[in-house]
Amino acid sequence: MLALTITFSRKLALLCSLILCIEALQAQSLYMPRNIKQAYQKGTRSMDGKPGKHYWQNVARYNLTVTATPPNRTVRGTEEITYINNSPDTLRLLVFKLFLNSHKPGAIRQTPASQEYLTSGVHIDKYTENSTPKTWQDAGSLTTKRVALTKPLLPRDSVKLAIDWHFDVSQESNREGALDSTTFFLAYFYPRIAVYDDYNGWDRTDFTEAQEFYNDFNDYTLTVNVPKNYLVWSTGELLNASDVLQPTFVQRLQESMQTDALIHVATLDDVTAGGVTQQQDMNSWKWKAINVPDVALCISDHYVWDASSVVVDKATSRRASVQAAFLDNARDFHQMVGFGQHALDWFSNNWPGVPYPYSKTTIVQGFADMEYPMMVNDATTQDLNFSRFVAEHEIAHTWFPFYMGINETRYGFMDEGWATALEYLISQADLGNETATRNFQQFRVSFWSKDPSAEEDIPIITPANILSGAALGNNEYGKAAIGYLALKELLGDAVFRKSLHEFMERWHGKHPTPWDMFYSFSSASGQDLNWFWNNWFFSNNYIDFAIKQVSIASTKCTVSIQNIGGYVAPMDVVLTFDDGTRETFHQTPALWKTNQQQATVTLPVHKKLQTVTLEGGIFMDADPSNNTWKTK
Repeated sequence: MLALTITFSRKLALLCSLILCIEALQAQSLYMPRNIKQAYQKGTRSMDGKPGKHYWQNVARYNLTVTATPPNRTVRGTEEITYINNSPDTLRLLVFKLFLNSHKPGAIRQTPASQEYLTSGVHIDKYTENSTPKTWQDAGSLTTKRVALTKPLLPRDSVKLAIDWHFDVSQESNREGALDSTTFFLAYFYPRIAVYDDYNGWDRTDFTEAQEFYNDFNDYTLTVNVPKNYLVWSTGELLNASDVLQPTFVQRLQESMQTDALIHVATLDDVTAGGVTQQQDMNSWKWKAINVPDVALCISDHYVWDASSVVVDKATSRRASVQAAFLDNARDFHQMVGFGQHALDWFSNNWPGVPYPYSKTTIVQGFADMEYPMMVNDATTQDLNFSRFVAEHEIAHTWFPFYMGINETRYGFMDEGWATALEYLISQADLGNETATRNFQQFRVSFWSKDPSAEEDIPIITPANILSGAALGNNEYGKAAIGYLALKELLGDAVFRKSLHEFMERWHGKHPTPWDMFYSFSSASGQDLNWFWNNWFFSNNYIDFAIKQVSIASTKCTVSIQNIGGYVAPMDVVLTFDDGTRETFHQTPALWKTNQQQATVTLPVHKKLQTVTLEGGIFMDADPSNNTWKTK
């Protein structure tokens, strides 16, 4: 019996140990939705963070022509689309995105709309499939439209579509619309085929004007017909400058692309005199953009035009053009080309440290503070630092989402979160750490950090398309950004850079999900980071530390810290001595790897200790009242 008891006890102990190991393993694995699991099972994505051997994505070629004659607000367009089905599925329908239907009365919007914002939406005048006319049923106020195919689209086959359409530019501008009576910013202006991907099928999410976008990488040829004396700025490369500009201005534009100096391509005197463009009644500006997720454009008969360029790839000496279009009385925009040059240079060579992938960027004075491939639409301000800050944030979006093909609609934290982290890093270079930290606390962290409401603690991984208000904004911007910055501290700059570059190299031009990002960072760093991802992106955590106890010996002190909020954030432990001096001991998130609830820090002391304080910087503590210990 004794022998049997010992054997049974050993087996029981072994079983308990095995159960604990399994539970620990399960605790470190990442929750994965069923549709994402299926993509991994099909081999389109790989658990090492790489695209799977069966990865695919669909593409299209768009030949767009739009005609605008301000102050008439009706814009007319024609397009030819060649849509290529690279999926293994036979497609029996197409899904179209009609974003401008969000202007219609009755459309689903997360914010109220004024009368000046409302229009009659997109009107489809003609629709053909493989040269055969078809009836288009109006989508009403919906921004997504299903259209059955006459002939199913087989794998590796294509379909050719032609669409004529028109819409009215809204009087009140947001991400797009009339900037004034003769200046229009056109974005999301053409009917497009929605993304069909390997994990969600057709993207049928409605555009509510809160969440942003998800597009395939397409090739675009764009012709913009406008009256003489109207200038056009657009995504892509201008193919026929000599056909639409007078020789003097062609020369200035070309000169700007080879110099760091500021070139005034068209001044106020130039545009007022009316001699900048060719003088036929209508000019056709032709643009081309390859492998980009979208195109946007601006037209005006009175905006001035500055330009220069900057080397964005030192290895090849490749330059990118930086242009600005604005009202001459906008003081900050006279500095905007310089701001753009600095942003392209800094982002290309520091963080993310990947050369700017496009041939140019154009910063337009508008109202939206919004990004588009190769285009920015920013409001003018009286504060030059703030104007630069906004431009830098929008230019950072070049890498996330555009270069990386992010699904902003569902996973905006992979878009705004990265852009916001980059915004902080470049602000440190621009303004110094103290000012950058104070600004970041004010704009990105303090509101949700100090708000105990339930919506502030919703996990970042929650699909953004079902969120609104504070939960949407904070998850996408500040919370995600400091999560990435906490990861940077955990890994150290060298490993973080290696991992970030590996993720970007694997997935640029594709459609990564958060799990692809999580697994890619783990494999590239050589570390299992699931404990960190779980803590920051899958939890209801927030930042709240407390000093529980301080023990002092002759040459050291031991600080016991409780993690009340749960986030594994970095912090400084600051010791203040009787003589007024201070010593700071930085703690990275590695402090919490073995125990995320409590940690102990032992520090050297050689003077009489006065206080111990926890300071988080941008990692703001929800309740700083318990962050200081004082000697008795």
